[in-house]
Amino acid sequence: MILMLVKIEGKKGEERLVVSSRQVAEDFGKNHKDVLESIRGILAAENSAAKFFYQSAYINRGKEYPEFLMTRDGFSLLVMGFTGEAALKWKLKYIEAFNSMENELRRIYDERKQWEIERAKGVLTRHILTDTIKNMVPDSPHKRFMYPNYTKLIYKDLF
Repeated sequence: MILMLVKIEGKKGEERLVVSSRQVAEDFGKNHKDVLESIRGILAAENSAAKFFYQSAYINRGKEYPEFLMTRDGFSLLVMGFTGEAALKWKLKYIEAFNSMENELRRIYDERKQWEIERAKGVLTRHILTDTIKNMVPDSPHKRFMYPNYTKLIYKDLF
């Protein structure tokens, strides 16, 4: 099982969720220098990927070493190129999560469509009721108050 240690970095109001290149190396069983090389390769190949990676440093035994902090998108971009058992497991979990998200979005879409259909039926029913009241009630100065009063009475009886 892969455990990603995600940290919240940044100034107040500008926080972002990031994961360290060191953590990625550890979780995927890779050398940190190889992960750094992969990130630098991505940055050299595609300039627009720079928004996903942040150059940083960590201190080990009093000496400073380079690392990258990356967003979820940077993490995904990086590990999609990894091979090996840990990378395969992560990719399968990613696919599973994506499919789950897609199913949830479909369910929400279907519910919304059903709600719209039911609402349209209700609007049609109210129009029929309004027209019926208009046609059944004789002309009088109070005719315009009949629909709201009748509908309140009907709703009171029904609900």
